[in-house]
Amino acid sequence: MKMLVVFEKKERLRHVGHLDLMRAMQRALRRSGVPIAFSQGFNPHLLVTFAAPLSVGMPGLREVMEVPLSAEISEEEFKEKLRAALPPELPCVAVRAVEDRHPAPMAQLFAAAYRVTVQENAAEILAAIPSLLEKESVMAMKRTKSGDKLTDIRPMIYEMKKVDGQRFDCVLALCEAATCKVELLMDALTAESKLETRPRYLAVRTQLLGKDFTPLELL
Repeated sequence: MKMLVVFEKKERLRHVGHLDLMRAMQRALRRSGVPIAFSQGFNPHLLVTFAAPLSVGMPGLREVMEVPLSAEISEEEFKEKLRAALPPELPCVAVRAVEDRHPAPMAQLFAAAYRVTVQENAAEILAAIPSLLEKESVMAMKRTKSGDKLTDIRPMIYEMKKVDGQRFDCVLALCEAATCKVELLMDALTAESKLETRPRYLAVRTQLLGKDFTPLELL
């Protein structure tokens, strides 16, 4: 039995890195008293996996992790115990029990939804959205394991729409085959709007999505 855990990383913790977040979750799981499974061998460790790391500086509203269990426990009891062990800035939002053979969230991940608040030159950036979406190709310098590489990110932009005078929502590829970071999208919008430098912005990851754009926590 495994538990899929949906949690929120609030804005106050947005500069906490992924490794520190993992350690915080592992300590909370130990304190909670839920029956978590450990690896075998001389140095047993928690078998907790996250669907996708969050970039430093980015909050997340519905992040997903998988926690293998060593014994059965109800969803309600698991959630109550974990919530009590976590700080207010890192709440457990929901849990769902699944069988051991259930695919890992990381394997089902396809895309992510974001809400971006543009803190400078918002009018110019938002005005550039329609023309950017009309392009067949959007080239951006993407960092890869072999170095920086000019990449067409247009196929990785699934959706982008204005919310108000300062914010827009977008859905971007996030999987092993292709990933488009919000930073690359903002660089493309900056170039499209003819601005010299990328304006300040705050991006929040609002949802992790599977291949049919179903929320990952429901797959």
